[in-house]
Amino acid sequence: MLWKLLVEYLRPHRPLLVAVVVFQLAQSIASLYLPTLNADIIDEGVAKGNTGVILSLGALMLGITLLQIICAVIAVYFGAKAAMGTGRDLRGAIFARVGEFSEQEVTKFGAPSLITRSTNDVQQVQQLVLMAATMMVAAPMLAIGGVIMAVRQDVQLSWLIAVAVPVLLVGVGLIIIRMVPLFRKMQKRIDTVNRVLREQLTGIRVVRAFVREDIETARFAQANEDVTDTALRAGRLMALAFPVVMLVLNVSSVAVIWFGSFRIEDGSMQVGTLIAFLSYLMQILMSVMMATFMAVMIPRAAVSADRIGEGLGTVSSVRPPKNPLPSAVSSDGRRRGELEMLDAGFAYPGADQPVLSGISFTARAGQTTAIVGSTGAGKTTLVNLMPRLFDATTGSVRIDGVDVRELHPDLLWGHIGLVPQRPYLFTGTVRSNLQYGKPDATEDELWAALEIAQARHFVEEMEGGLDASISQGGTNVSGGQRQRLAIARALVKRPELYIFDDSFSSLDTGTDARLRQALKRSTAGATLVIIAQRVSSIVDADQILVLDGGRIVGRGTHGELLETSETYREIVSSQLAAEETV
Repeated sequence: MLWKLLVEYLRPHRPLLVAVVVFQLAQSIASLYLPTLNADIIDEGVAKGNTGVILSLGALMLGITLLQIICAVIAVYFGAKAAMGTGRDLRGAIFARVGEFSEQEVTKFGAPSLITRSTNDVQQVQQLVLMAATMMVAAPMLAIGGVIMAVRQDVQLSWLIAVAVPVLLVGVGLIIIRMVPLFRKMQKRIDTVNRVLREQLTGIRVVRAFVREDIETARFAQANEDVTDTALRAGRLMALAFPVVMLVLNVSSVAVIWFGSFRIEDGSMQVGTLIAFLSYLMQILMSVMMATFMAVMIPRAAVSADRIGEGLGTVSSVRPPKNPLPSAVSSDGRRRGELEMLDAGFAYPGADQPVLSGISFTARAGQTTAIVGSTGAGKTTLVNLMPRLFDATTGSVRIDGVDVRELHPDLLWGHIGLVPQRPYLFTGTVRSNLQYGKPDATEDELWAALEIAQARHFVEEMEGGLDASISQGGTNVSGGQRQRLAIARALVKRPELYIFDDSFSSLDTGTDARLRQALKRSTAGATLVIIAQRVSSIVDADQILVLDGGRIVGRGTHGELLETSETYREIVSSQLAAEETV
């Protein structure tokens, strides 16, 4: 997966990679030429007392060294640019793919894991590309060139290269093999740290309310300790690689000097040649060492690439049709937005029992359809089927007579106004949140939506009004204010179908009543679907569906259900006083 990922995402950066190879080749040639010049200075200049040779060759060495430095800097620049671009493209690809996921895929991976894959995992691959461009490209050039140049200096000492290189490769290779499972375990444990941290930050009020700070601190400490322990074990193995490399380098150096001294003694080798051979051997072994360092990084990058590939390779269960139909949900003056379910059902993969089964009803334009039921009855799952956040596993969901699976998701969602059970506001301002569904909404439209949602008063009191700051998740406003802003956001969009998933639960009775009256006037002609826990919010609905055990066990108006549905009467009696149920 690593190589497949690199080939795909490095393709746009081929010109940069070509530049890296060219400049690395230039600096490698310069590096390989320097020991030969040094040998000539010693043999032809120092040994013979020729100052002119020393000065001229010394100046040449200085010029080549400067050229080597310039080429190395340029190569690193282009390599870094290619690596950063690859990381950017990978993060963009992951974000785009996650944006296509349905609720099912997001739940499968989990938000902390998806965050880790798009940050830490991408960083590992990005770092590998950077190191490959700066080290791996130069390493084979220096190694191969070093062998050629060393053999040119002295063939009889070349057997030392044939011994030292395999010993170094075997020693470091055995260490790397043991590091692979540790890197895989480390990435999973980083997921756990992110999950625990996310839970504690999100649920901080619950933690404090139940005085669980010490327990949660201990839980995070354990997750943190697990990551640290794995990192230390991998670090110890990595640290072991350095002594192995240095041992081989030092033993090889001593061997060259030892055996070379005998050849100098019998006159078959000069001192400068021995120094040059030693320099080439060091270059060869250093190149192998650079390659082994890269080999140390490859396992962790490979694990990260597998995780990235798993995310990119996951296809959403909610996919656009190959040949989407023209919009069946349009604003053409006719009454649109009619929602119909025909024997719809839903079961999670591997579940023994379906969450929903045999759901059939029609929510007509200009009418309000309410859905009530006890906790666990399947109301939220039913809501998710309407805008196709999930696909029905049996039956069908239709908008204006067209199966939602035959419409492009963007087209479908563009004509639905969904206010979720837990409304979410984005970092920005009141204005930017309200314009989320209609970026070109005017200020008059925004205030009109706030008026209907019973939110105008508190927005006017906020510093800045429409330009008042909103924190991430809307944490700087109350739950009721957050709900009303979410309702206003849907109203600004002016869709044909409104879906309110228990969107009035944080409102007091008076605000709830005023909001429902305003909604009834402003959404005339649109289809309203309201999921409610509070019966008082739906007593005026044109149609009420009673959900129990994933099935519709009653339907009708409030008055009709009081007479025909025992389940509905139980829900009503638990909430309303006797005189309110008459």
